[in-house]
Amino acid sequence: MTATIVIVGRPNVGKSTLFNRITKSRNALVDDRPGITRDRLYASINHDGIPLPLVDTGGFEELGQDPLIKKVKDQVKMAIEEADRVILVVDGRQGIMPGDEEIAGLLRRGQREVLLAVNKIDGPELDHLIHDFYRLGVASVYPVSAAHGYGIRSLMEGLVTNLTESAKEREDEGRIRVAVLGRPNCGKSSLINRILGLDRLVVSEIPGTTRDAVDTPFSYNEKDYLLIDTAGIRRKGKVKKKIEKFSVIKALKSLDRCHVAAILIDAAEGVSEQDAHICGYALERGRGVVLVVNKWDLLKGDAEKKKQLDNAIDRQLQFISFAPRINLSALTGERVMKLFNKIDLVYDQFSRRISTSSVNKAIQKMIEKHPPPVAGRGRLKFFYATQARVRPPTFVAFVNRPDMVHFSYERFLINQLREHFKLNHTPIKLKLKKRG
Repeated sequence: MTATIVIVGRPNVGKSTLFNRITKSRNALVDDRPGITRDRLYASINHDGIPLPLVDTGGFEELGQDPLIKKVKDQVKMAIEEADRVILVVDGRQGIMPGDEEIAGLLRRGQREVLLAVNKIDGPELDHLIHDFYRLGVASVYPVSAAHGYGIRSLMEGLVTNLTESAKEREDEGRIRVAVLGRPNCGKSSLINRILGLDRLVVSEIPGTTRDAVDTPFSYNEKDYLLIDTAGIRRKGKVKKKIEKFSVIKALKSLDRCHVAAILIDAAEGVSEQDAHICGYALERGRGVVLVVNKWDLLKGDAEKKKQLDNAIDRQLQFISFAPRINLSALTGERVMKLFNKIDLVYDQFSRRISTSSVNKAIQKMIEKHPPPVAGRGRLKFFYATQARVRPPTFVAFVNRPDMVHFSYERFLINQLREHFKLNHTPIKLKLKKRG
């Protein structure tokens, strides 16, 4: 499971520095002047095998002359509503300020699980400065130095402790969860409306009508599905309105909840760089993918445009060549329900479990067919292999020297696993570990 973590606090208490420290990046602009971060920043991190979407927010402050302040406060409130856990950052050198009390009160009313990071505590000799902050009513208080790294490990351990599956995820268990993604105005809501046979979702020709992720339970051919409509994901440079940045976060979060991503491509507009980015988001998260070419009716009778589209998909989306494709029209209904044949195909392979003995026999045949290359005096030896997990199928091979495995040989093994076990339409992972 995943849990969205949101960092909040007054301006200039070190939120962006903490964000950069946790993500090991410099994605957040850091400056001594307050109010530098106006929009939320999003990053996906992995701590001890637990994926965590992390969101940085603008400074929460009292209303002043700056007209952006109210919008920033609204952004912070929306981010808190979306959060599973919140890191409230305060300045340990300044002590409790009115803004700290306001945010703490907001978090208590929202019943969010909060970790209080008392920043600018550069070492254990300053730990005593945290005691006054217990007055904010937060039980989990951590002395940290975002700038120097002190206390960050303890904060992260507290962050992932007792993460439990949400009631929403438990309720959806047993359903095939399908996220419908794509650029704005490619027909996502129209497709779901056509599937459901009613106007469940707002449809408009104006791009960006869908602001939130909308879950719709649905049954077809005695199978249960959960359709997740999402806001269109724009290219970063074009995400200007703050509410659209919030929508992108929710769209990416929907990928963390789904089994299969139905990624829509506008047949009339062709394949864009952003279509490739969305497919990349799904691949990074190990999700099954179905390429849905919508508005196919607009290409009828135009063989040249069809050929150009086919070539563009082959060229720009080659990295997800395993994903099945379907051409349909949400407007006319043509081939819409055949989409579920593709979803079922992907989900079946995505969830497939293979016995350890079968995996070992297959690996042995692959090695006999194409022995691993020799590096220097050493030779790569395979001891045994097994399937470690499903969704997606993940295999682990134990070897004597993982460092000797060239990426081309690893790719050969993955392709052979696909072919041998008929996993042609799902992402699969192969991990090589040293036997110990």
